[in-house]
Amino acid sequence: MRLHNTMTKRKEEFVPLEEGKVKMYVCGPTVYNYIHIGNARPMIVFDTVRRYFEYKGYEVNFVSNFTDVDDKIIKKAIEEGVSSDEISKRYIAECKKDMAAMNVKSATKHPLATEEICGMVDMIQSLIDKGYAYEKNGTVYFRTRQFKDYGKLSHKNLDDLRSGNRSLLVSGADEKEDPLDFVLWKPKKEGEPSWESPWSAGRPGWHIECSEMSKKYLGEQIDIHAGGEDLVFPHHENEIAQSEAANGKSFAKYWLHNAFLNIDNKKMSKSLGNFFTVREISEKYDLQVLRFFMLNAHYRSPLNFSAELMESAQKSLERIVTAAQNLQFLMKNAQTEAMTDEEKKRFEKTAEFVTAFETAMDDDFNTADAISAVFELVKYANTTADAGSSAEYLKGLLDILVKLTDVLGIIVDKKEELLDADIEALIQERQDARKARDFARADAIRNELLEKGIILEDTREGVKWKRA
Repeated sequence: MRLHNTMTKRKEEFVPLEEGKVKMYVCGPTVYNYIHIGNARPMIVFDTVRRYFEYKGYEVNFVSNFTDVDDKIIKKAIEEGVSSDEISKRYIAECKKDMAAMNVKSATKHPLATEEICGMVDMIQSLIDKGYAYEKNGTVYFRTRQFKDYGKLSHKNLDDLRSGNRSLLVSGADEKEDPLDFVLWKPKKEGEPSWESPWSAGRPGWHIECSEMSKKYLGEQIDIHAGGEDLVFPHHENEIAQSEAANGKSFAKYWLHNAFLNIDNKKMSKSLGNFFTVREISEKYDLQVLRFFMLNAHYRSPLNFSAELMESAQKSLERIVTAAQNLQFLMKNAQTEAMTDEEKKRFEKTAEFVTAFETAMDDDFNTADAISAVFELVKYANTTADAGSSAEYLKGLLDILVKLTDVLGIIVDKKEELLDADIEALIQERQDARKARDFARADAIRNELLEKGIILEDTREGVKWKRA
């Protein structure tokens, strides 16, 4: 398996730090509003990367944080007259709903910055003790020039940054030893949330948050660090400086970054009115369509979002889902069970589609070519499966289709959706069973509904239900 490493600017063979295991950290969103489709791209891309590692038999420890203390969160809280905590909790919950609808798996751990402050304070103190950081009037800064390898990820030269690119400098230069030094800890302002530290009551800088959370949940060295390409500088560059200075070890072996998402060939921005949240897209499309659309391009290629391209993605996805449904229908009505010798020969050919899929994914997670392999399998299934096929042959085709699309996070074996009236009838039957003390039947109905994506909640007012 070969990965394109941003650090070296080339594809490298993946060799894990520990055989059979992958330690992976992906920078998550700052939670002050609904996530937008730009946020969705790294979520979908790196969820697919994780799924492929798992498909290959790796045990993946996948950590993705929520930044739940930030200027934007504080601003939103002030606007609404509520606490920052209320804002962050609300939008973490909404983000998790959108992630579930996009079939993004929950991380092994979703750390919250506000719950890891003690570790951040310890890491900052370690950096001060080692001479990499200093305090001025309650603010702690990182001495960028003290870290000799600064710029190795973004391939930026410190002197060039100092002289030519003033826009890249971090603000607050008047107190710094060097304008390129960045903040590790800042004192609180009136009305802001704060935590105690040896330097001031305040809060951590953004960069130190990920360094500490990655270290706590994955260790001092990790296999893969990933995120959007906008994070390469300064966020990931600063993470490397902090982590390697504090721990005295190389931080991440491989750095993966997805390219930007444009809207109708223009950068997404609220001022242009082409800013879309995932929730808004869900009002027009099943979010499986958004996921499929995102994976139709290589993750390192800029991706253009438009209504026409989404319509095309929807039609393409329908072809795959329809093929799966056709196989399911034929299986139910199959006249014979076991494969014939002719079918066994035909089935052997499916290995070619699996190989093509794996070859594409092994080449820096080329999901566009992997999808092409899935379409070849769909075409083969459509032309070789019919009413005379055996159940074993049909199931074999369906199993492969489900297995490959599951790597992409695309659900093709959709369970038949119950109508509201059917759900209410089953809930009533469950209530009657409970009154009759037939708890086995009541539990069976609950489980049946759960399998079909219906979640029951017993309350004082009666039984409430919702679709997962």
